[in-house]
Amino acid sequence: QVQLVESGGGLVQAGGSLRLSCAASGRTFSSYTMGWFRQAPGKEREFVAAINWSTYYGDSVKGRFTISKDNAKNTVYLQMNSLKPEDTAVYSCAGHRGGIVDTNIRRTVAYDYWGQGTQVTVSS
Repeated sequence: QVQLVESGGGLVQAGGSLRLSCAASGRTFSSYTMGWFRQAPGKEREFVAAINWSTYYGDSVKGRFTISKDNAKNTVYLQMNSLKPEDTAVYSCAGHRGGIVDTNIRRTVAYDYWGQGTQVTVSS
């Protein structure tokens, strides 16, 4: 029921910043748990951040990345600061109707809707 489209990826030098956006088509966006995952070629998806009534972050990005959303615009954002080469990956937006228990919010299987992803490349 929800279409997700990511944008904002690109090439940035280590230490730089980038802001990703995820636009959702659904009218019930505010009731969804939204997450960001990333995946490098040949590797499994890694949890980055999620937001519902609270926010959650992967250990590798905590303190550097910030997730936020604008319900009026049906858009979730990922502000990425102090980027490192190891942050290089395809970043995908994911959604789930309603809440996700804390034990599952980091799992890809918990999310029902996925965008196609946007490439982030961090050079050294």
